[in-house]
Amino acid sequence: MLKILTMRILVLTIALLPVSAMLLAQGVFSNRTNAVLEEVIQDYPNGFRDLKGEVIAENHQTAEYRSTVQLPGSASCVVSRYTMARLDEYSWTCTVLETRNFENASKKFKELFDQIRNTIIRTGGDKHFILSGQYEAPLEDRKTNRVLFSLLPGMSDVKKLKVDLTLQSDQKGWKILISVYDHPGEEGQGSITDNK
Repeated sequence: MLKILTMRILVLTIALLPVSAMLLAQGVFSNRTNAVLEEVIQDYPNGFRDLKGEVIAENHQTAEYRSTVQLPGSASCVVSRYTMARLDEYSWTCTVLETRNFENASKKFKELFDQIRNTIIRTGGDKHFILSGQYEAPLEDRKTNRVLFSLLPGMSDVKKLKVDLTLQSDQKGWKILISVYDHPGEEGQGSITDNK
């Protein structure tokens, strides 16, 4: 009887090992990505004050600061300040990937979308939000492929906040950016393309 029970446990352990390894490998990056986004969104009402590191560039209307939090494996993350009509607006942008290969960029774009969508964000107090966005597969002939995520439910203090996942081309190839910023125009989410 003990021999049969031991064999069953061994077979069950062996059967679940690949699934556990896959979930753990995916979860480490996903959890860290979500944790960074949650930290950034929590500091959004403060103009990303707690995320501002050293000054990278500054003039009378704009300033860029190195972000004190980084997405795993990212090339750079910055906090930007724009002064318009005596009001300061801030954004947080992270360059996640730069590559010449569209297929690699497209796969990473989809992977990041899957990690971000339906993420639960906890802000001050007992407020919880879900990041919601609509995916559209990127096309190589588009200069910009973008997914705008909104926080649902759209409460007044974060109603205009957007998380922007962008795949864009430039002279060097393809770049994936994740940005968090105030977006006063559109109230919804979706996929945006630019063929210019």
